[in-house]
Amino acid sequence: MNGRVLHVVGTRPNFVKAAPVVAALRAAGCDQVLVHTGQHYDERMSDIFFRQLGLPEPDTDLGVGSGSHAGQTADLLIALEGELSARDPALVIVYGDVNSTLAAALVAAKLGMPVAHVEAGLRSFDMTMPEEINRRLVDQLAELLFVTSPEAVGHLAREGVDPGRVHLVGNPMIDTLLTHLGHFDPAAARAAYALPETYGVVTLHRPANVDDPEAAKAAARALTEAARLVDLAVPLHPRGRAALGAAGLDGAPGVHILEPLGYVEFMSLVRGATAVITDSGGVQEETTVLGVPCLTLRTTTERPVTVTHGTNRLVGHRELVPALRKVLDGGQPAPEEGPPLWDGRAGARIAAVVTRWLDHHV
Repeated sequence: MNGRVLHVVGTRPNFVKAAPVVAALRAAGCDQVLVHTGQHYDERMSDIFFRQLGLPEPDTDLGVGSGSHAGQTADLLIALEGELSARDPALVIVYGDVNSTLAAALVAAKLGMPVAHVEAGLRSFDMTMPEEINRRLVDQLAELLFVTSPEAVGHLAREGVDPGRVHLVGNPMIDTLLTHLGHFDPAAARAAYALPETYGVVTLHRPANVDDPEAAKAAARALTEAARLVDLAVPLHPRGRAALGAAGLDGAPGVHILEPLGYVEFMSLVRGATAVITDSGGVQEETTVLGVPCLTLRTTTERPVTVTHGTNRLVGHRELVPALRKVLDGGQPAPEEGPPLWDGRAGARIAAVVTRWLDHHV
């Protein structure tokens, strides 16, 4: 074993979380390898994020691509086993709750390699969500658990995780947001996508909203009605575009369907929005810091701090239009104080823990 740290990323949110950690470990002189699984493989969903976030080119791109949960995870397990065996890192760092994260943690554990989980301890308590299954399993395998908010510490304690393995460090996704804040230009984004001065942003991709045809119809109906109140910019992943388009959203008055956007382009839209409608965990966090009202089309959230300390509110399809009307009337103000440690220093805190751990274990 050498003193190398190996990062595994596979999707857009992983890239945003990894960027400040990679940068902080680089500044500390750490030997690093970046492995991209290719779970998100479209240029607009992958390559542009590396360029905009200042991430180095991946040392390896496994090119796994999409598929069913079982098929994709099986492909990831096989590809990652070969990669980790060849690289023999001292520590494998995984991010978030996607299939790439679960596969990397499982392979590393089977090979006897310690795992660090960035964004540990989040719980929605909804076991119908693949992400909830992934994050629970990864936390049981991890040697180091980096936590973004205080309630996650409690979740891990109740699950019997050794408190000595848990580190409350803040949110590296917010590090990235604050680093690039000066590049977010709402006026340029409005002009680029022919939007009026007042508009909302929609991003939906969860299976509960787009995979089930009846749920997709309910979401499309709610968004079509919401677009009568305010124009909606709707960048969609390919799967979500097909599902919501078939459900009737494409072509609805006031709905602007967009291709997937780069990080800067998307965050520019969000920063200038009157409201954001989403089912994304990361967007709940980003809107909390930007002070943009967020309506989350879910019954649960693994990020309750965005409700208690942010601008987020959980709504069902039938509640969406009344909730949006309230936002447009100015009835959802931002709190005075945001979540603790969401200050742009999470990457540095993670790097400090990792370098201390390497000093004692390599």
